[in-house]
Amino acid sequence: MTKLPPDLQRAPTLLVGVDFGLPNFDADLEELGLLAQTAGLNPVARLTCKRKAPDAALFVGSGKADEIKLLATQHGVLEVLFDQNLSPAQQRNLERHLELPVNDRTLLILEIFGQRARSHEGKLQVELARMQYLSTRLVRRWSHLERQSGGIGMRGGPGETQIELDRRMIGENIKKVKERLKKVKRQRQTQRRQRERRDAFNISLVGYTNAGKTTLFNALVKARAYAADQLFATLDTTTRQLYLGEAARSVSLSDTVGFIRDLPHGLIDAFQATLQEAVDADLLLHVVDASSEHFLEQMAEVQRVLTEIGAAEIPQVLVFNKLDALEIGRRPLQLEDSFDLAGIQTPRVFLSALQGEGVAALRGQLARMVSASNLGTIR
Repeated sequence: MTKLPPDLQRAPTLLVGVDFGLPNFDADLEELGLLAQTAGLNPVARLTCKRKAPDAALFVGSGKADEIKLLATQHGVLEVLFDQNLSPAQQRNLERHLELPVNDRTLLILEIFGQRARSHEGKLQVELARMQYLSTRLVRRWSHLERQSGGIGMRGGPGETQIELDRRMIGENIKKVKERLKKVKRQRQTQRRQRERRDAFNISLVGYTNAGKTTLFNALVKARAYAADQLFATLDTTTRQLYLGEAARSVSLSDTVGFIRDLPHGLIDAFQATLQEAVDADLLLHVVDASSEHFLEQMAEVQRVLTEIGAAEIPQVLVFNKLDALEIGRRPLQLEDSFDLAGIQTPRVFLSALQGEGVAALRGQLARMVSASNLGTIR
């Protein structure tokens, strides 16, 4: 199963997280809860536990699995959702033990991406990631896959099992989608070359999901791209022209997909064409939710992904957004300063994209950096 069934939408869901001693463990399962709500589920109970290592069979061990089953019964839960990624065998064993559907963080993110993708490219990327995930889950719960299906008049060679046939079919479909994505990528490269011939300066918005990138994008270019207070409100890259009066020129501004902790590697690969906008940018606007208690961890995750896609060396401006959500005691004394980002003093601007406070200061900062690039002095 690669998609949360429609009949389980808004279903009572139990959230489970296991602390293996890693620094980014979300003890309150806050982010998983937001992801579940974004996907249309209804978290009604949460359970966390500590382990030194995952149990090979049940991930949490038999005792904790019994506790999960009891809690699920008490709350009328119809689905169990794990904050960590489960192996196909662990997922299958847990479902047999709990007698409930069990899903993990990867499937949840795939479901959200599937709901939100609108462009042809976005849909192709989600389909590729979905099939890559499915290819490892064929052994999950379908007993008919164990039957032999080869023979005269049957598709597949003699003695070929149904699971082997399905794997081969999925492999063929993955190959076809990758070919279609290559065509889309070539089209994007053509568009980028056209911008380069026009001597365009390209700026990409990057940041943790729900940091307010699209709201800032709309505020800067007076656009109406969809923005909402939820995770992955938008997936498809949108590019508009932004005129900077102080620099007396226009630049290209692109809004890209948000990053998130433990983003499945399959999705990073599948969305490489979208993230390529960040790789090819002359400047990155790294948008940070200044009101979040975890903003440092979120910034580190964005930097990790930027390094993974080859964009870590691109100059950045840090945009600490949601100034309006900060308590008086946490508000900065000045809206512009610098921040030590990976050992580099990086320009920082505090603003509220929603209310407009500080947006003019950001435009001024961008104009100065664009002018500096014309002189070859931007780092």
